[in-house]
Amino acid sequence: MAETPTGLLARLAALGIETTTTEHAPVFTVAESQALRASLPQGTEGGHSKNLFLRPAKAGPGPHLLAVLEDNRQVSVNALARAAGAGRVEMAPAEALRALLGVEPGSVTAFGMVNAPPGAVRILLDAALLRDHTWVHCHPLVNTMTTAIRPADLLRFLESLGHRPELLEVPPPAA
Repeated sequence: MAETPTGLLARLAALGIETTTTEHAPVFTVAESQALRASLPQGTEGGHSKNLFLRPAKAGPGPHLLAVLEDNRQVSVNALARAAGAGRVEMAPAEALRALLGVEPGSVTAFGMVNAPPGAVRILLDAALLRDHTWVHCHPLVNTMTTAIRPADLLRFLESLGHRPELLEVPPPAA
């Protein structure tokens, strides 16, 4: 059974991780999330995430990839995969989101790793997102809430689940 937002927040609290969570109308795009930032406690500070859930192209070998990027980052999926040494990838279908991360389309988040068996999904974190911000904003498994967490605590949480987050210097888009 997939973790719930309440269960996720309880896990974070049990680890002594400080978070701030705000409920809001559903957001499906970066533009929609930008419109609500002023209402978030750390909304004008901190980095906001966007996520790409990818699978090996043509169902090839290897784990799925969850790329957690700063929301304003423009990146080629293929360049991202090359930088991660992942070979060719494509967007994963909704069924894989549900099965591996326990989330619906529009709610993809680093916190979905709470549902992923270790080794089934590689999590790639935009190094600049973690390095340049005091807070990182992610959905806590649903797109009707946003949770602010400190970058070091996000890493600690992922590691507590048995995952090995990879910091990635995201390549700029091709000219």
